[in-house]
Amino acid sequence: MTTSLADHLRSLPDESLAALLQLRPDLVVPVPADVSALAIRAQSRVSVARALDGLDQFTLLILDAARLTRHPDEGTTATDAVLAMATAGPHPPAPTAVRAAVGRLRALFLLYGPEHAMHVAGAVDEATPYPAGLGRPAADLDPRTAALCADPAKLRRTLLAAPPSARAILDRLAAGPPVGSVPPGALQAPPIGTQDAVLADPTNGGAPTGSPVRWLVDNRLLVPISSGSSTASGTVELPREVGLLLRRDSGPLGPLRSSPPPVAAAPREPKAVDSAGAGQTMEAVRHTEGLLEQLAAEPAPVLRSGGIGVRDLRRLARTAGLDEPTTALLLEVAYAAGLAGELELSGSATGRYGADQQVLPTGGYEVWRAASLAQRWEHLARAWLTMTRQVGLVGRRDDRDRPITALSAEAERAGAPATRRAVLGVLADLEPATAPTSEEVQALLDWRAPRRSRGREAAHREVLAEATQLGVTGLGALTSYGRLLLGELTSADEPDGDPLGLHVDAESGDPSSAARALDALLPAPVDHFLVQADLTVVVPGPPEPGLAAELEATTEPESAGGASVHRVTTASVRRALDAGYTADDLHELFRRRSRTPVPQGLSYLVDDVARKHGGLRVGAAGAYLRSDDEALLTEVLADRRLEPLTLRRLAPTVLSTPYQVSRMLVALRDAGYAPVQEDGTGGTMLSRPRIRRAPARVPVTTRTLDPLAAPKLPMPRLLGVVEHIRRGDAAARAARRAPAVVRGGAAGLGGGPVPAHTHTEALAVLQQAVRDKALVWVGYVDAHGATASRLVKPVSIGAGYLRAEDERTEMLHTFALHRITAAVLAD
Repeated sequence: MTTSLADHLRSLPDESLAALLQLRPDLVVPVPADVSALAIRAQSRVSVARALDGLDQFTLLILDAARLTRHPDEGTTATDAVLAMATAGPHPPAPTAVRAAVGRLRALFLLYGPEHAMHVAGAVDEATPYPAGLGRPAADLDPRTAALCADPAKLRRTLLAAPPSARAILDRLAAGPPVGSVPPGALQAPPIGTQDAVLADPTNGGAPTGSPVRWLVDNRLLVPISSGSSTASGTVELPREVGLLLRRDSGPLGPLRSSPPPVAAAPREPKAVDSAGAGQTMEAVRHTEGLLEQLAAEPAPVLRSGGIGVRDLRRLARTAGLDEPTTALLLEVAYAAGLAGELELSGSATGRYGADQQVLPTGGYEVWRAASLAQRWEHLARAWLTMTRQVGLVGRRDDRDRPITALSAEAERAGAPATRRAVLGVLADLEPATAPTSEEVQALLDWRAPRRSRGREAAHREVLAEATQLGVTGLGALTSYGRLLLGELTSADEPDGDPLGLHVDAESGDPSSAARALDALLPAPVDHFLVQADLTVVVPGPPEPGLAAELEATTEPESAGGASVHRVTTASVRRALDAGYTADDLHELFRRRSRTPVPQGLSYLVDDVARKHGGLRVGAAGAYLRSDDEALLTEVLADRRLEPLTLRRLAPTVLSTPYQVSRMLVALRDAGYAPVQEDGTGGTMLSRPRIRRAPARVPVTTRTLDPLAAPKLPMPRLLGVVEHIRRGDAAARAARRAPAVVRGGAAGLGGGPVPAHTHTEALAVLQQAVRDKALVWVGYVDAHGATASRLVKPVSIGAGYLRAEDERTEMLHTFALHRITAAVLAD
């Protein structure tokens, strides 16, 4: 069969062969040596399974029809035979749909040959052993069952005599798959003398068989594959002839649907879908920023087994006001986007649990914060679509019964991007703003790619939930900007004519179409706020980056959302003064930013804190405390709350303590004083919070959308691959025409004596070929001791080596002269 496929491939034009490689890109990884190698690879089980994974349910059933209609001797089928079987049911598909499916199978070379004598690719039977859910022929299972199936009338009478429970088992196996397991002992007959102890079963017609499966086996309607024992389960199989008879009402292939199942839900209002999704994007960005700020304030230690612990995840979730699954999702997405990373602890410093690494924001976090809200969301969404992480596994237990933690290697799944693309692709192919249920999405996935969706129902539901949490979907439907983002990623994964990226658009730094669409839906960033009499600051929208930085320095956040609320407190004003603001700067900031009059209480608060600020000066002794106000120092020295500092008066205006400056500052501020730190010259030291960042990480958005998929090449490159395969095929044919003495000496001459073709004569032939620039057959012994031959054009001989150009690969090769066994000029 391989030879037949190879001959068929050789007869194709280059464009058709390149089209095959484009549909099945795994065939060129690596590039086959010749057409025979391509034919073998095209019929390998792995390659055939990849091709089958991308087929819909209808096309797979048409392939099964081709398998079922094969001639028993020749192994071929015809398009008419496939069409006759596919249209034999009560609701036959359109003949054009069947022929289109056959055309798809022929394009993939799962079927090949003329339409009246098509072959099925060899590994199809290995990849799917039960065509259309039918079992093997009775002749391959059991002779007595085959005899029953050979008598159609007797077979029908036996089926009619089956008890109801046995008939239910037959109907279940007839729907596919035809193999089932039975409980231990179900196929064993009762011991001799105890048959009367088996109670009559009214459901089974009153016969004391003990088991409906045993009745079916005894009547040759089921064939035991493994009978099992009293402690082990057995396996039975439904013969193909019985299955076809049971399907007489639905057709030999079962129910056939040539189009996807319909969605019952009516489309929603597109504006409502986009508005709901846009609101969720704001929440996702805000919560992600909050989580990263929490990590900056208190980094999470990395467990020795990888990931962060359950306790730290709960702490982050409690602080952010989120549940643990949502916290794990945002943390994983931020890590995949390069916004969080691990920092190695230097020296002997270790975190909790003996960890020597901590998770905290990276340097890219600052760049991300400075971008617009839509661009920040797009960065997160792209990371989610391309990351190879299945967040739904966090919190479950692995094979060793250990909990799977966030950011751990156990949550890595290479197929996660393809799963997200498949689920969102179903939503994208529906009418815009259509919100199907999770069951309808699963039904569509089962039809579009049944082999891929099987067993992944939980992962598909997780994708829908995560898309809702991130704002990719709204009200259950794919948003307009989510559709644009998915289209951009999918088109970026397609082959193009610029594989090296030499013609990149100069405006590639501009926002993408998805970001622009989302930006139009979000409220415009505001550069002002409203100060109220109770010292609360209301921001009526998302603040621009400059305003957000000022609010972070001067206020305490109280609530977040579309309109956030902050409060000015004594501590926040003191923190702003510590960061370098003056009282005049704060007055100007509130006057310039506020759209309402600045309350008098706020001005009094700023002036009061500024008047006290810096009244005490702290330096290192351990540490010293200096002030021009002797009465204030006397008050501090007498303050019982500061007795743990063991303050001592060195001069009327100087106190000292053996403790460090940081401890003195904390103690004085806790006691209600407002000290500032100074350096050795007496200058004030600004106390901006120290920002620790993990090393920068490359986000996963630079990866392809499906890391498991073979790279897709543009047509010009595929034609180049075809040309390489053609040359290899020609060289292989030429190698078979090599002289016998070159192909193996005595072995090539049928075991006779080797003729007088000495090493010296071989060198003379090579030297002549160098002078004449002629082709020459060279026989040599490779590094493994095997003999080989090659048609080359010698370039030079010297220093014990022959340098020659291979006619097949057009590459320069070097041969050691002592390994050359023969040389013959080509005809």
